Amino acid sequence: MSENKIYKVMFLCTGNSCRSQMAEGLARELGRGTIEPYSAGLIPVGINPHAITVMKEIGIDISGQKSEAIDEDLLHKMDVIMTLCSHADASCPATPGGVKRFHTPVDDPVGAVGTEEEVLDEFRRARDEIRDKINDLIKWLKSSKL
Repeated sequence: MSENKIYKVMFLCTGNSCRSQMAEGLARELGRGTIEPYSAGLIPVGINPHAITVMKEIGIDISGQKSEAIDEDLLHKMDVIMTLCSHADASCPATPGGVKRFHTPVDDPVGAVGTEEEVLDEFRRARDEIRDKINDLIKWLKSSKL
């Protein structure tokens, strides 16, 4: 019986504070045995507490993850790079040869205004949208010949 390949996937966004952090946590959980996830940002600003809250709601703890800057050497070790915002897609270093890149923008919930519940609803929307993208990525990886 052959073992499944584990794909190294880097999730990128501007601040590495919520979208890419949620993607890393979701990929670690949903992609167990398929994805080795990483995340980074153009200008890392720390993990947004609302992202931690909405991830805990679905049983995933991202509070121990780190907000990190893009490491070009690490990008060369990836199988897939997934940008989650247009700023990261436009400003990310060139994708190394042999690395598949997907641009899958998700509206940034960080700018949400309103009551605490309204702000959390925006983070939930982003989380759920990212979860769908991760599930699509997992299906693609399992059927791909990367």
